[in-house]
Amino acid sequence: MATRTARTDWHGTLEEGSGTVTLASSGQGSFEVSFPRRAADDAQGVTSPEELVAAAHSSCFAMQFSALLAQAGGNPQALEITADVRFGPDPAGGFHIPGIKLTVRGKVDGLDAERFQQVAEEAKATCPVSKALAGTTITLDAALS
Repeated sequence: MATRTARTDWHGTLEEGSGTVTLASSGQGSFEVSFPRRAADDAQGVTSPEELVAAAHSSCFAMQFSALLAQAGGNPQALEITADVRFGPDPAGGFHIPGIKLTVRGKVDGLDAERFQQVAEEAKATCPVSKALAGTTITLDAALS
């Protein structure tokens, strides 16, 4: 099976330092990271581990959901998946990701809203990234558009 790699080069302290995360396997780019911008409401053009987790989760879920929709007899025409990954202080100390919200809107021929929701729940439970993040509460909002 495949292994994918990202690399981060970091310089300085947490509060004053910054780094660059590079998508090494694909070569698709390098992105700045910094803790102050990670914790701020306005990221000012800098990514964060949470945004990268959101990208991984939304794309993984999309692939799993489309496969399961087809197995259920549906024909996905369009799926829009948003993953909102929260980041904040951990009551036990430090920081944590207290939750992830998946929002799904889709146009699928051959399935009603109830079956769409059932398949979405199955995709949430079986997507490899969801499995990897099992220690985090992951919520789902799925609806046909």
